[in-house]
Amino acid sequence: MNFDFMARRRVWFVAALAIILVGLASLLIQGLNFGIDFTGGTRLHLELPGNVSIQEMRDVLSQVEAEDATGRVITLEGSFIQTVDGENEFVIRTVPLTEDEQERLLTAIRENWAGFTNENILDIEGVGPVVGGELIRNALMALSIAALAIIGYISYRFQFKYAITALAALFFDTFVVISAFSILQVELNSPFVATILIIVGYSINDTIVLFDRIRENLKYESSLKVLDQTVNRSINQTLVRSLNTSLTTLLVIGSLLFLGGETIRPFALPLFIGIISGTFSSIFIASPIWYSWRMRETKVRA
Repeated sequence: MNFDFMARRRVWFVAALAIILVGLASLLIQGLNFGIDFTGGTRLHLELPGNVSIQEMRDVLSQVEAEDATGRVITLEGSFIQTVDGENEFVIRTVPLTEDEQERLLTAIRENWAGFTNENILDIEGVGPVVGGELIRNALMALSIAALAIIGYISYRFQFKYAITALAALFFDTFVVISAFSILQVELNSPFVATILIIVGYSINDTIVLFDRIRENLKYESSLKVLDQTVNRSINQTLVRSLNTSLTTLLVIGSLLFLGGETIRPFALPLFIGIISGTFSSIFIASPIWYSWRMRETKVRA
C-alpha cells in the first residue's frame, strides 16, 4: 500500500477534534452515569408483574424514608430508576440503605403490587460511600502510574517525543470510551477501570510497533526533506498487521458484547469501543503528531 497519511494529517486532526467536542458536549450536558461502585449506595434489581411506569415506581419510593450519608432523613423519590428489557424489570439505585430500610422499601412495593414476591427480587447489592471514593482514588492512581511507566519506557527505548505523542493517543482513546459511556448513559462500575487499563495496553502496543518501524526506516533515510515519505512508508508497512490484529480481536469482543448477556456487557462494551479507537489513534493521531512536532521543531531551529 502507498497511502499518503501525512498529506491528510489535518483531516485526521479535525476528525479527532470533532470527536472530542462531541464528547465534551455530552459530558457537560448529560454527565456520566456512575454506578454504586463509585458513588456508594444500594442497588436493587426487581421484576414487577404487569406494566409499571417509572413515575409509578417513583410515587412508591416517595412513601419510603431513609437516612443519607449526612444523617438527614430523606425520601427515596429522587433515586435513580431505570427500566431493563421493557417495563417489567427495574434497576433502582438509592442512598446506602440499612436492612430495615430495605425491608420498608420492599414492603411498600408489595403493598402496591400484590403479585410481587421474594422471587421477583433479582439482585440487591450495597456499597458504602467510603469504598466508592477509595475506588476512584485507586483508579486515578493506577492510570497515573501506567502513564508514567509508559513515558519512562518509551523515552528510554525511543525518544521523549515518541513518549509524549503515544501518551496523547492514549488520552484520546480513554476520552473516547468515557464519552461513549456518557452519550449512551451506560453505567460506570468497577470493571470499567480494568477495561481502560486493558485498552491502554492494547493501544500502546500498536503504537510502539509503528514507532519501531519509523525508527528502523530512519536509519536508511534520515533526511528531513523526505521525512513525510518515511513516516508514510512505515505506516503502510504496518497497516495490514494493525488492521488484522484489531479485526480478529473485535470478532472475539463482539461475540462477548452481543451474545454474552447483561453480565459481561459492561466489560465488553468499553473494550469494543477502545480497540476501534486505539487502532485509529495509533495510525491517524500518534504518528502525525510526532511528524508535525518534528517538522515544527526543525523550522524553529532554522
